[in-house]
Amino acid sequence: MSQPASVIDLYDSLLAAEDERARARIIAGAFERLEDRYPELKDLATASGVRESELRLQKEIEQIRAEMKIEIERLRTELKTDIAAGNQKVLRWVTGLMFAQLVTIIAIILGSGFL
Repeated sequence: MSQPASVIDLYDSLLAAEDERARARIIAGAFERLEDRYPELKDLATASGVRESELRLQKEIEQIRAEMKIEIERLRTELKTDIAAGNQKVLRWVTGLMFAQLVTIIAIILGSGFL
């Protein structure tokens, strides 16, 4: 049985078919050729499928945003703690150096007999 090449050939083949079984075979062959000709039809996205994917992605984006906000706040708190600890260390060093400088100045003044 020859395979029809166009819609008119398909129509003529269906009219010439002896029984329903032959017609079904012609129609199945036409679908098979259609799938071979356009293989992407199997993977064609539908509007509802695209909308579903869009909603899923929006949900994922919102989850990631929430996670990022939490992480940013955690890092801010950690950074503030580190800055405060660094400021305390600097203050201790500056206080110690100022005291050492004062002692040195007093020693120089007393050693020179200025007073």
